[in-house]
Amino acid sequence: MKRDEFITHLESIAPPELAEDFDHGRIGLLSEGKEEIATVCCALDATPYVAEQAAAGGFDALVVHHPAFWMPMHGVTGRSAAVLRPLVKADVNLYAMHTNFDHAAGGINDALAEVLKLKDCVRMDATPNSLGVVGTMTVSFSEMAKILGCGLRVWGDVSGVTRIAVAGGSAFDWDLIYEAVSLGAEAFMASELKYNMAIESPIPCIEATHYALEAPGMAALARREGWTFIPDVPQTSIIE
Repeated sequence: MKRDEFITHLESIAPPELAEDFDHGRIGLLSEGKEEIATVCCALDATPYVAEQAAAGGFDALVVHHPAFWMPMHGVTGRSAAVLRPLVKADVNLYAMHTNFDHAAGGINDALAEVLKLKDCVRMDATPNSLGVVGTMTVSFSEMAKILGCGLRVWGDVSGVTRIAVAGGSAFDWDLIYEAVSLGAEAFMASELKYNMAIESPIPCIEATHYALEAPGMAALARREGWTFIPDVPQTSIIE
């Protein structure tokens, strides 16, 4: 299909108006490539490795979740050049869908709830900035850790937890936690937890890695659309 048609399709999946204000100018088509798009790959991040793989694979477009560039640029150097160089050379389009895909039905958070095998799910949507899903656990926390491929850092006693809120990315936020409680959540799982929130939260906090919580959403998108998912898993370990 033509590039404009492809963008229209992506916007039907994750409407730009769902994005939060800070994403203005950071989502959508970030780097223009070829006009005709037949083969597509996607990833969580536009890392130099992912860009090289997209170019080497002969793809026409790379769709990512996180914006590739957070700050305005007056020159293309360093990491920005390492990302753009292979894509521009191979004429690969680069497109980002961030918080609009977090909020979209079937997006990051719905996919996370599905991969963690939650049932009786309710989406968190009390405010325009709400994101996440509350659902009933059908597998243990140990099994969740295996599914996600990362260790879980737990603050509080989760031995009796059966209903949990999950939100992709750095989603530990007071409003979200209290909304989760109002929906019957007994624990809250996200990434990048701050100490004060960990010790003051009304329910236990469970911290996974940012990648582990959001990559399933992009992998699920790739399966639905018939695209190729390019993993780029950060190397992490737990030392006890």
